[in-house]
Amino acid sequence: MSKTIEQLQQEYAANEVKIQQEKHKLQRLNNRVQYYEKGDRQKRAHRLITRGAAIESIAPEVKDLTETEFYTLAESIFSLPEVKTAVSMALTKHEKSQQKDGE
Repeated sequence: MSKTIEQLQQEYAANEVKIQQEKHKLQRLNNRVQYYEKGDRQKRAHRLITRGAAIESIAPEVKDLTETEFYTLAESIFSLPEVKTAVSMALTKHEKSQQKDGE
């Protein structure tokens, strides 16, 4: 019961079609992953830009600082007890509003 050359060629062609279909399927999945990752990056970039712009609008003087100077300033500001308390309160308020929205 050996197969003829013609049958083997037909099987080969059918398998080639299946391989191409699976390659396309894999490419679509990879494209979907890249789309979602790109969306996450874009959201993060947008958030960072808008928050940086907010800081510059509140304290325009920071535009003249180098990156190191700005980070040093931010670290000293966020280490102040009053700021730590304010951040903690804002986070608590946010979490409560999230819980209300979830109910």
